[in-house]
Amino acid sequence: MSECTHDCSTCSSNCADRESESLLQPCNELSHIRKVIAVVSGKGGVGKSLVTSLLAVNMKREGYQVGILDADITGPSIPKMFGITGKCEGSEQGIYPVRSKLDTDVISINCLLENETDPVVWRGPVIAGTVTQFWTDVIWGDKDFLFVDMPPGTGDVPLTVFQSIPVDGIIVVASPQELVGMIVEKAVKMADLMKIPVLGIVENMSYFECPNCNEKHYIFGESGIEEIAKKHDIQNLARIPINPKLAAAADKGMIELYEGDWLNDMTAALKEI
Repeated sequence: MSECTHDCSTCSSNCADRESESLLQPCNELSHIRKVIAVVSGKGGVGKSLVTSLLAVNMKREGYQVGILDADITGPSIPKMFGITGKCEGSEQGIYPVRSKLDTDVISINCLLENETDPVVWRGPVIAGTVTQFWTDVIWGDKDFLFVDMPPGTGDVPLTVFQSIPVDGIIVVASPQELVGMIVEKAVKMADLMKIPVLGIVENMSYFECPNCNEKHYIFGESGIEEIAKKHDIQNLARIPINPKLAAAADKGMIELYEGDWLNDMTAALKEI
């Protein structure tokens, strides 16, 4: 064995002194982002984009400067929720996000496509590279919170985000079904592997509250989310009901005007990090 020169670039040995190389990418030089929060789930259709939007709106109402990075390249929905139809503009310094009516900055693939219904038929590495560019090439300016709306699963894009972007914490979104509970654990365990703290769990479509008698009906069965949270020592829980007014606000691009206190405790937890 040759003598160690302490220059790991010239050595193929896997010794204890070798430090793991960071894959974190710098954000655009005109951006100053204090906290990055990723909203994740192990499966699609549970409401990640809704939760991302509501948390961003809540933090904006608290007086923070907020942006949303829509990392769901093949299924983007953030622009529609915020009523954004404009396209991104750029300069030699980078790409400018599109601003909503109430001043939330958004970057999404739909802000770059000619038609919002055009499909994105790309392979995984190209999609992951696009998400990285949303971090490195977008001029976010001065932001207190950047929320990342993640695609479902634990594949290329989530791995790229966790390795390339300095994520300060994640919010896991679930629905009450037992199958989803199992998939939530996958997302939580991935966060543990990447050494990223889980800040809370939001259960969407948790119940339906009858407008006549105010009784709560658990359409998808009783929740098991408390057991998962306890198992992984996750302190913050929130539940969002099946609410026609909330769905209508999202469909009409008026999510910034929503009314509801379901995420107030989660908002308070974000303010403390």
